[in-house]
Amino acid sequence: MKLKTKDLLTLAELTPKEFTGLIDYSIKLKKELKSGNKPLLKNKTLTMIFQKPSTRTRVSFEVAMYQLGGHAVNLSSNEMQLSRGESIEDTAKTLSRYTNCIMARVYDHSLLEKLSQSSSIPVINGLSDSFHPCQILADFMTIKEKKGSLKGLKIAWIGDGNNVCNSMIYGCSLSGVSISIATPNGFEPDAKVVAESKKSTSIELTSDPLIAIKNADVVITDTFTSIHTNDPKRIKKFLPKFQVNEKLMNHAKKNAIFMHCLPAKRDHEVTSSVIDGPQSVVWDEAENRLHTQKALLSSIIRA
Repeated sequence: MKLKTKDLLTLAELTPKEFTGLIDYSIKLKKELKSGNKPLLKNKTLTMIFQKPSTRTRVSFEVAMYQLGGHAVNLSSNEMQLSRGESIEDTAKTLSRYTNCIMARVYDHSLLEKLSQSSSIPVINGLSDSFHPCQILADFMTIKEKKGSLKGLKIAWIGDGNNVCNSMIYGCSLSGVSISIATPNGFEPDAKVVAESKKSTSIELTSDPLIAIKNADVVITDTFTSIHTNDPKRIKKFLPKFQVNEKLMNHAKKNAIFMHCLPAKRDHEVTSSVIDGPQSVVWDEAENRLHTQKALLSSIIRA
């Protein structure tokens, strides 16, 4: 499939048909991998820019390009002329002459927007402090694999209304999945994202995890410090109330699945008994980053 958008920075660039199409395409590519890789991006190159450490994002994108017949160039920010004062605009124009796509994992989301404005090739958000769209593609792929359909499902988000939560809300709006979000007061997701997405799906904000998790088909959390310093005062606002443990999981549907984008801080946002338990699908979720990266790259890089 091909996407109409040049870039993927938030998920809001996609239509509902494109979003669900990417999920189905990812599942198709995963099945086809067993019979061998198709060189859909032969002689294509991806530039990967990392301001932040990465395990799943780097490996999944690099392996995705390899399996698609292309190549990935890895650049940490201190290896680039950005560290010596070159503007992001000049960097974008230069990379556009060398490669076919840029994936950047950054702190400030505005850096991605500047990359996009000055680049003539697609720009993919590998994570910013505001959004994590690639994670949500893998999450919804996993949900569809496990549940068979997205129709009528409810997601419970427990914890911090962070960058992953913002993109999860967009994913729900594009798929029609409802979401109930439990955060401490003052830790709600982006109000603009919520307001935009309420036009397309049901979004509930609460400070009570028991309300959010009731009748949930999917329970999701993330670290309480994913985009923040490990501040003990901050963590105290989440623990123990917003920890996903067996007692809390018992209030979801009996066949509910548990998800976490990783890395997890065990016995903070989730107990080991849950993340390693029978309802957890986090390792399938992590694997699916590879398949959704392949679907995204082959759909956004122009022939």
